[in-house]
Amino acid sequence: MHPDEIPPDEFDDLVRDALDQLPDEAARLVSEIAVVVREVPEPGQAAPDQLLLGTFRGIPHTAVGGRVPGSLPDVITLFRVPILAVCRSREEVPPRVLKVLGHEVGHALGLSEGQLRSYGWF
Repeated sequence: MHPDEIPPDEFDDLVRDALDQLPDEAARLVSEIAVVVREVPEPGQAAPDQLLLGTFRGIPHTAVGGRVPGSLPDVITLFRVPILAVCRSREEVPPRVLKVLGHEVGHALGLSEGQLRSYGWF
């Protein structure tokens, strides 16, 4: 079976497995963040030449002042179709899901794209 044939419910299981693999500190942070899976990004969510695998929307953990009362919750979104598209085999999917999740957790911790790339979480 090619990776793009992984059905949504099986992909959701891979995301749950990736969440279980996070280090304790990251897992504590993620317990306060909604983690969702969408098929693809919304139109206009990514630049035309950008393949968007995931996003973090919220207030980074390092931000001074924290959450404003009444504001929307923090959300990590993983995009199933683009993640599967970059994988050449089924075996590549679980580590890619973990890498994308880790990358977005890094943003939740306040790390920049440059910092995440230097740590290998791109």
